[in-house]
Amino acid sequence: MFTGLIQAIGQVRTIEGSADAGTLWISSALVHDDLCLGESIAVNGVCLTVTGWDSDSFSLDVSPETLRTTTLGSLPPRTAVNLERALRLSDRLGGHLVAGHVDCVGTVRQKRKEHNAVYFEFAAPAPALRYVVAKGSVAIDGVSLTVNQVFNDRFSIMVIPHSLEQTCLKERRVGDPVNIETDLIGRYVERFVAHPGGANGGSLSREFLAKNGFL
Repeated sequence: MFTGLIQAIGQVRTIEGSADAGTLWISSALVHDDLCLGESIAVNGVCLTVTGWDSDSFSLDVSPETLRTTTLGSLPPRTAVNLERALRLSDRLGGHLVAGHVDCVGTVRQKRKEHNAVYFEFAAPAPALRYVVAKGSVAIDGVSLTVNQVFNDRFSIMVIPHSLEQTCLKERRVGDPVNIETDLIGRYVERFVAHPGGANGGSLSREFLAKNGFL
């Protein structure tokens, strides 16, 4: 589990293996920060497992599913990537709960400066867009952001200067692909409403959800 607050910017060194699966090597100072074998790190919002390291880089195995459903398979060497280590239970939850399970690959549709911030619009497929809510949370390439508006085929956000400079969002241009993870709470609420009986015949009514602020 992550928070969407980027801790470091890494750089793709290489992807070893075939076009269908392989090992991703990331150059980063995190290798000197008590990195552990088997720990989880989000790379541009994708949860991956550390499998090894050398003097200046660490490795992560990338499955066929990950390459099919995220932007990682198209990243050339020397591409900058957002990095976040897994959340400790004692950490502050400064962003929102991010699983590192990408819902879809979206596209930068607009980018422009507005006073001290940068306005972005991201196009997204309808199945993912249904979980994007105005003033709710969304993770773009692993960065926790607040949704401004939602349209039929896209949504908008504003990025403040600090978030822009501390992440790879400053490098995104119109037409670039991005990893999108919607707020996971919405997906569970929809599941409960659609299947109130549950797998074991339990009961979770619409009245219960409304009373507790989920509807």
